[in-house]
Amino acid sequence: MSSVLVIDDERQIRRLLRVSLESQGFAVHEAANGEDGLRALQGLKPDLVLLDLGLPDRDGAQVLAALRQWSSVPVIILSVRNAEEDIVALLNAGADDYLTKPFNTGELIARLRVAIRHHAPEEARELFASGRLEVDLYQRQVRVAGQPLKLTPTEYALVRLFVQHAGRILTHAHILREVWGPHAEEETNYLRVYITGLRKKIELRPQMPQLIVTEPGVGYRLRMLPVEPAQQAERA
Repeated sequence: MSSVLVIDDERQIRRLLRVSLESQGFAVHEAANGEDGLRALQGLKPDLVLLDLGLPDRDGAQVLAALRQWSSVPVIILSVRNAEEDIVALLNAGADDYLTKPFNTGELIARLRVAIRHHAPEEARELFASGRLEVDLYQRQVRVAGQPLKLTPTEYALVRLFVQHAGRILTHAHILREVWGPHAEEETNYLRVYITGLRKKIELRPQMPQLIVTEPGVGYRLRMLPVEPAQQAERA
């Protein structure tokens, strides 16, 4: 059973999350402020943290910074704040995902499972499938609709990064830094060209992407989609 620590000062939100998550088999722990949350995190060692930003004793961003000094636990931010600059800053500071209140509990649970999966042992993530896309990180092979796909080294580096963070928002700066180096963080137009080219190779309709989707003003996300029936049969 995976455990989740909810750090939120709103009793109704905590109650909603407890009911929703426990119905899906998660163990839920609660904290109503940042200090209690950090103490609970040390003692409980949960599999994931749901963190509100508007806490009574300190801002959630400060809590995130404090826990990132010693913990790599996945953190999903829940907040009424929806400014692009806030979202980008928190993702770059170590948050795994961001949902704006009010949120759909079904989407939250899906994001939660993705974040926990991302922190699974590396060997459990070597084989990846989403929709028509299959990636074998061990063999460095990419297939689309069952057919081998030829990628340039840079395109493969992008695919590998997306797969390693599947389901998570990756900011423009993060992608550019990881693929092209720290001096390329402002080259968003350059990144856009490569994403367009990659979509032409892996998307069924590149103008309406289903796999690599744009998070406006923030970055991109590789969506987790059901594997196509033909691919399921082949994998079986």
